[in-house]
Amino acid sequence: MTVSKTAEKSSEKAADAKGRKDAGDVHAEALQLGELSEQLGYVLKRAQLKVFENFLRCMASLQLTPAQFSVLLLVEKNPGRNQTEIASTLGILRPNFVAMLDNLESRDLCARIRSTNDRRSHILVLTDKGKAVLARAKKLVATKHEARLNDLLGQANREALIGMLAKIANEF
Repeated sequence: MTVSKTAEKSSEKAADAKGRKDAGDVHAEALQLGELSEQLGYVLKRAQLKVFENFLRCMASLQLTPAQFSVLLLVEKNPGRNQTEIASTLGILRPNFVAMLDNLESRDLCARIRSTNDRRSHILVLTDKGKAVLARAKKLVATKHEARLNDLLGQANREALIGMLAKIANEF
């Protein structure tokens, strides 16, 4: 099916005008989610988005994403491990991981060192700056991000949720 450029633009303008009108209408009702609100995958994704938004706000001064923070944590806890192991553990695709490492290296937070055992492989190490940034990030996560989640859920619910999510991640 072919649509003319004029028809496309006319349709876009109408949609934009309708969107502006609806956005300004204080009586507009929220969309009904129906069964979607009971779908575990949907609710998990919505919760993840909110948690990530809060994490990014807490980490704004350090400019760390949840994935970058996770990488730095794993590198700290697993010195001498190679980038393939770290990426695999976190479920990050190789091309995405390489780009992330490039970013972390350009910021002098970590370094790739050719493995003495396998010249095709690189081990990851934190730089001094990376160690300092990670220490600050851990403090921010504990005092702002995780503290907010703990306040919202309570300790018992938090532990139960971690257990349930771990079960899904490990057994589903």
